[in-house]
Amino acid sequence: MATSDRLRRSVTDVRVTAIGEGARSDRPDVLATEEPLEIRVGEPAQRAKAVAVTMRTPGADYELAAGFLFTEGLIAPDQIRRVAYCDDLDGQDQRYNVVTVTLDRDFDHERLHRNFYATSSCGICGKAALDDVEVRCDPVANGPRVSTEVLVSLPDRLRARQRVFDRTGGLHAAGLFTPEGELVASCEDVGRHNAVDKVIGEHVLARRIPLDDHVLQVSGRASFEIVQKAAMAGLAIVSAVSAPSSLAVEAGARFNMTIVGFVRDRRCNVYTGSERVV
Repeated sequence: MATSDRLRRSVTDVRVTAIGEGARSDRPDVLATEEPLEIRVGEPAQRAKAVAVTMRTPGADYELAAGFLFTEGLIAPDQIRRVAYCDDLDGQDQRYNVVTVTLDRDFDHERLHRNFYATSSCGICGKAALDDVEVRCDPVANGPRVSTEVLVSLPDRLRARQRVFDRTGGLHAAGLFTPEGELVASCEDVGRHNAVDKVIGEHVLARRIPLDDHVLQVSGRASFEIVQKAAMAGLAIVSAVSAPSSLAVEAGARFNMTIVGFVRDRRCNVYTGSERVV
């Protein structure tokens, strides 16, 4: 899909009634688009099967599909042969809401079942979720060290790349940075987890995993799912504008990661792995 088409589909035109200071007026506005993306997996010599549906903002759909499958521990980073929109559907818009990831070896559907059982039990038993991530991902390497000056500058650097947020005010963002603060990749989405999957998926498709020499910055809070996805990608430092959850911090400590929260106004809180922040 061309860049102009992606940008067009990422926003939806609406009309609103603006009310304030005793006056009201009708005017055009734009909203961040939210549509379902069905992710299918195709195995050698077998018909593709649907494995997940996620609500997302259109754009970087191939990266989202690849990142989702990888960060959920369903495929290896070198297992993808091809990613494409499905061409057997009626209607152009519908076609762009279904992506097939073709693998070069058989897909473990039992792993799909096990993984989502553990994910669904996350709210009941944090230990079950932590144990599952530990089984599915390699230990996080020591990773880089980053200066406080660089770390507190990352939210503004990420915000400067949020083109759709500028138009709608309604999107999350995730960015990969070097330890020196150079932006390597960034993505926006209505789902904070999708934004992370998109930036990681870009590197999965480029065969540049693990990401142990990068820093992940997110625009919202740091949830367990975001820390889990970062761990799968080998990211040692996760920085968030808002607060982390308790299970996110527990996961960070268990997997030797640095979890940073409330990165704003040139300040931050380091919850685990403070030795990487200098």
